[in-house]
This record gives sequence, C-alpha cells and structure tokens, in this order.
Amino acid sequence: MVIAGVAAGALGGVYVLTKKPIAIAKKKKQEKAIKMVLPPFDTLESVKVPDARGDDSLLFTYAKKERKVIGVAVNTYSDKGFGGNVYLMVGFLPDGTINNTAVLAHSETPGLGTKMKTPKFKDQFMGKNPSSFILKVTKDKGDVDAITAATISSRAFCDAVDRAYQTFEKEFKK
Repeated sequence: MVIAGVAAGALGGVYVLTKKPIAIAKKKKQEKAIKMVLPPFDTLESVKVPDARGDDSLLFTYAKKERKVIGVAVNTYSDKGFGGNVYLMVGFLPDGTINNTAVLAHSETPGLGTKMKTPKFKDQFMGKNPSSFILKVTKDKGDVDAITAATISSRAFCDAVDRAYQTFEKEFKK
C-alpha cells in the first residue's frame, strides 16, 4: 500500500513537471505547422467551427495580410488510420485550393504509414482544388497515389483532408 502511494505520488509529480513543457511543445508544433501550410501573413485569428460531417468541431486559423483573409489553416483528423487517428493541418487558399499539408500526429506503422510525411506523398495535394481533385486513392477511383503497402494510412490522410475541405467549403463560403 505504501509502495503504491509512493508510486502514485511520483507519477503525479512527473505529470505536474511535464504538463507545461508538453503544452509549450505542442503549441510550437502548431505554430510551425500554420507557417508551413499558409502563405506569408500579418495576423492570425482562430475559431472552432462545427465539422461538416457533424462529428466534432475543427479549429480554423484565418491568416490575414493587410486585413484581408489570404488563407485558412484547418486542424483536421481521420479516425480511419491503421494505427488510430491521423491528425493533420491543411492550409487552404480562399478559392479552396490546398496550399500545403502538415502531419501533426499519428500512430501509423513505422516505415510504411509514416511515409505520409514525405514530400513524395503529401506534395501531391499541393496546388490542388478538391472541387476537381478527387481526395481518394487511385484504387478507390481517386486522384491520390497511395503509399506502397500503406493504403489504409493513405486513405486516412485523404479522409482527413476531405473532412477539412468539406468543413472549409461549408464555413468559409457562407
């Protein structure tokens, strides 16, 4: 009983010590991703919006230059990953074109699904507008070349981008 109490106390202490540094690291990763997926901007404004699928809400970060919206970074996810949820940030230009994508977190298979971070895979979304670019892997009659031996991870990436796009279309175009 005493050992369990000491262990619980130690665990609680570690949590208290690491909570703030983890939050700071997460915020820095978020800020880096925003800069990566959007064109250069002056100011940012973030707001949570209802997911177009009605499942959840997504964080929209509006980028402005000279008080005009020049892009929107959308924190999105898919629950269809091979190893669990896949979290992305997708940057859209005002016309819906994908400026860039960034992988925020995942639990995909090392050496396979983790290749979603590589330019060879993720760059095929850049400059594409999902109004005419089908966000599905070619095996599912889409326009995205899947990662070899990681079709499920590729589908999850496409699903997360599609979730972001559908919500962007619903929210930004109103």
